[in-house]
Amino acid sequence: MGETLHLYYINDLHSHFEHWPRIQQFIHKRKAHHEDVSEESIILDIGDNADRFHPYTEALLGKGNVQLLNELGCDYATIGNNEGITFPFEALDSLYDEAQFEVLVANLFYQNGKRPSWALPYSIHLTKQGTRIALIGATAYFRLFYEKLGWRITEPYEEISRIVNDLDGKCDGIVLLSHLGLEFDERVAATIPEISLILGAHTHHILHNGKVVEETLLCGAGKGGTYVGHAELQMDDLHQLTSVSTRLYDMNQQQSVEGEKEYVHSLHEIGKEQMMNEICCLQEPLEVDWFNDSPLVQILCDSLRAWCEADCAFVNAGLLIDGLDRGVVTAYDIHKICPHPINPCLVEVSGRELKEILTQSMDEKWPHMQVKGFGFRGNIFGIIVYSNIKIMSKHEMFIGDEPLYPEKMYKLALPDMFTFGYFFPSITRSEKKQYYLPEFLRDILAQKLLTY
Repeated sequence: MGETLHLYYINDLHSHFEHWPRIQQFIHKRKAHHEDVSEESIILDIGDNADRFHPYTEALLGKGNVQLLNELGCDYATIGNNEGITFPFEALDSLYDEAQFEVLVANLFYQNGKRPSWALPYSIHLTKQGTRIALIGATAYFRLFYEKLGWRITEPYEEISRIVNDLDGKCDGIVLLSHLGLEFDERVAATIPEISLILGAHTHHILHNGKVVEETLLCGAGKGGTYVGHAELQMDDLHQLTSVSTRLYDMNQQQSVEGEKEYVHSLHEIGKEQMMNEICCLQEPLEVDWFNDSPLVQILCDSLRAWCEADCAFVNAGLLIDGLDRGVVTAYDIHKICPHPINPCLVEVSGRELKEILTQSMDEKWPHMQVKGFGFRGNIFGIIVYSNIKIMSKHEMFIGDEPLYPEKMYKLALPDMFTFGYFFPSITRSEKKQYYLPEFLRDILAQKLLTY
């Protein structure tokens, strides 16, 4: 007669709760339907569920997200980089204290090499009919960030390979919960044939009907809770896997939930209420302008330079979404205008490299450019604002009161987003980078405003 097993998965929610009531309603209905026809279902989260841009996640340090997963009926989850490297060590280590699901992370350890008690490398799910499905979890290899926070992260491919070998003869099928990105998933599928299904995340890829590499099915449900994925595993009487398929359900097309807008608003208000502690009281407003010099952006840039004890610094004005009004400023106000999970970074560069970077920073394309990813949660890039840097022309630049000397080494402070991607190649290539964790840019701004 065989057996059908249904896996429902979400990935990269990033605390976008707009669709959460529909996700919960949809999954509860599907689970009840499968129970009515004597079929089993498993609910999974593939990481980056919690994003500190949202007040609910920020104020409760992710524990509210865990409670929502409990209410969803989540069975297994892995962590993404947002859980792994945007929370302080103690916050991540206690994040899943109240979890009613198993957390699977094969490549995360304490610095002494021991596994956290809350993070299993894998779990074997035994169905009512006796089929053994092994679920392995793994997360992206951001070694420098994990080490700064007090963790040890290992190369995920090696951990996955070792676990697959250990599972030989112990299960009837293997599913990988991968917060590793589509390119990595393709490599695993091409070289580890024992894995039949990869539920992917991290690169926010959308695979409506999956992608087959060799004989492994790759899945991905985008980001922000727009889609819920459904993978269906068919087993024969001998518990051998005969077929795997997947599809995505668009939550925009699902039946609305009564009071869903009010529910989503309530999560925001819970977070807001928890962050109403006073930071300072301003005698005058501090404005922000994305296209012209403005006081609050300059304060942020100067504070960043001082925090990193750097020779100079620059930031993009778009990091501050708005200014601050006269009067009491709360932690919520700071979070609202600077929600990004972006850390300070110090880069050591030669004067010649710094001149190249500063020349690139003057490019007219920056101010109106829309930026997605790299921790940025704003709208547009904005102008570059400098601290202790004077640019008279492309050929005449000063650090403080001295001309920029090509052979001299300089310490440049900047948001860590500039060390990734396409912004400044010289910074991306540099091996002399120091990241400051767990502080975010808003923490530095709040610290400075305490003196106002």
